[in-house]
Amino acid sequence: MKAMILAAGKGERMRPLTLTTPKPLVRAGGVPLIEYHLKALAAAGFNEIVINHAWLGQQIENYLGDGSQYGVRIQYSPEGEPLETGGGIFRALPLLGDDAFLVVNGDIWTDYDFSVLHQPIAGLAHLVLAANPAHHPAGDFTLVDGQVRDAQPSAPTLTYSGIAILHPQLFDGCSAGAFKLAPLLRTAMAEGQVTGERLHGHWVDVGTHERLAEVEALIEASR
Repeated sequence: MKAMILAAGKGERMRPLTLTTPKPLVRAGGVPLIEYHLKALAAAGFNEIVINHAWLGQQIENYLGDGSQYGVRIQYSPEGEPLETGGGIFRALPLLGDDAFLVVNGDIWTDYDFSVLHQPIAGLAHLVLAANPAHHPAGDFTLVDGQVRDAQPSAPTLTYSGIAILHPQLFDGCSAGAFKLAPLLRTAMAEGQVTGERLHGHWVDVGTHERLAEVEALIEASR
């Protein structure tokens, strides 16, 4: 199974760090965020990696190269202008092939074991959901008997972790350009085509300096 790391975000809330450094290369514990993903994916048996990029993207290519130093093969999908999550994945589909693939946001930090995702999915998507963080208390979706559904006011919710298995057929009918992933997922949920699981372990959406400090503390505590 191939994997895609989403690395095209500009990281405006992380300024001034991201004025000269693409967000996936921001360091936590002395290591760029994206490097944690590459090492974890390689350890989990994912050795064909696609990375999209936009803002300062050439720095990402220069730093990671062809991926051989991590035991993987990297292909890049440059965007120029960001295409949002859905549009970025759609653009990269020719590199990802006809089978389901793993996708992970480049700006999260987690100790999740990616190896558990090496299995066929029974639908168009399989989402990894985390406990709602303080900055997103309302959550995104509801998980019921392994099926992911759109959030309901009366049901407990979880937050999409930025980790998923997606099938290319999820993008049937889409056109090139910028578009979000969530509407495609919600359509598939309504058709019972989205499964999910609960993430157990550490997970941080590194969107601010405060959350970067949280990751630094977790890394320090694990040493």
